[in-house]
Amino acid sequence: MAPKPIAQSPPLYTGVGGGGTISIVFSYSGNGPSPFTANSIAPGSNLITFGLTSGSSGSIVVSLQESTGANVTFLSDDFVFYYSNATCTGVAAGSCSVGQVGLTAGATITGPVYGTFDATPVILAVITASNYGAFPALAPATWTEIYGTNLANVVSQTWGSADFNGNAGPTTLGATSVTVAGQSAFVDFVSPLQVNAQVPSNIATGPQPVVVSTPGGTSAAFSVPVNAVEPGLLAPGVFNLSAGQYVGAVFADGSFVLPPGAVSGVTSERAVPGDTIVLYGIGFGAVTPDSPAGLLVTQTNSINDTLQISIGGTPVTVEYAGLTGGFMGLYQFNVVVPNVAASDTVPLTFSLNGTAGAQTLIIPIASSSGQ
Repeated sequence: MAPKPIAQSPPLYTGVGGGGTISIVFSYSGNGPSPFTANSIAPGSNLITFGLTSGSSGSIVVSLQESTGANVTFLSDDFVFYYSNATCTGVAAGSCSVGQVGLTAGATITGPVYGTFDATPVILAVITASNYGAFPALAPATWTEIYGTNLANVVSQTWGSADFNGNAGPTTLGATSVTVAGQSAFVDFVSPLQVNAQVPSNIATGPQPVVVSTPGGTSAAFSVPVNAVEPGLLAPGVFNLSAGQYVGAVFADGSFVLPPGAVSGVTSERAVPGDTIVLYGIGFGAVTPDSPAGLLVTQTNSINDTLQISIGGTPVTVEYAGLTGGFMGLYQFNVVVPNVAASDTVPLTFSLNGTAGAQTLIIPIASSSGQ
């Protein structure tokens, strides 16, 4: 037996012009499946009956009310309105629509307004993690950010210890799953507009499909180029200052290598020659011993490819170059700052197998005397 349409009242829309936004909320319990999912009504054929408050006008935003009070908002492009036995006054018969009525003073729709809602996920963009370069190509075992609509049926969810099976990360989170080249990715964050996941290890290079699935349906495949490596160093957007993009380097005590006070709330100081600092990255390729995607790293390892890092044009001494213990897909590079001229805008560059990294990064270096 098909579920009944969801109804709200009063069944009256009065257009007064002037724009504004009407928020129609369809409630459901907590983070469970919404009334729009395939669990209750087939996506693309949902019959929604609702009324709009008299005197309101403007665009319609459809949202799902969480029990905590937060909203999951769906874009109006996913909602198609039509009218059955409705009476329209004040506008031409051929243009009786919510938009037209909302822009026409005194226009009115009486009677039920219906809509079809398609909860199928739509992918609009796929990049590597934005704090590590935001590149348009992926690599095996790197981290990706997927942007679109209807990507999850929860407000937001980040993985926790309960989502792991031993050292193995989840391939489904909040009922959202991702595949790359037909293989399951490891999902660490989901929301209606963004999903973050680690790419599987053994995917082939070349164009590969990315697909997101939720209880509302399965997205069309989004083709993304895959390279053997796609290296990027941690360089948070908040570190993109007037002087340039600072690399996210840290000292052993966890403070960042930045000009003191450069970023509010961030403990920082300049590095001096001889300091050992830590850089983090993604997409730097395979390591030995092997540590595949989806598993927390439990042993010391080293990258297989040839890495060179320079500060101020001088190669650094790399004391460790491998995946970080206790994380997935996060590389760590312990480097010794060389003897270079003091400046707050010293270039930091790297190459992997002779190919220069694509990021333009700087790091602040003080003199050996601390000046």
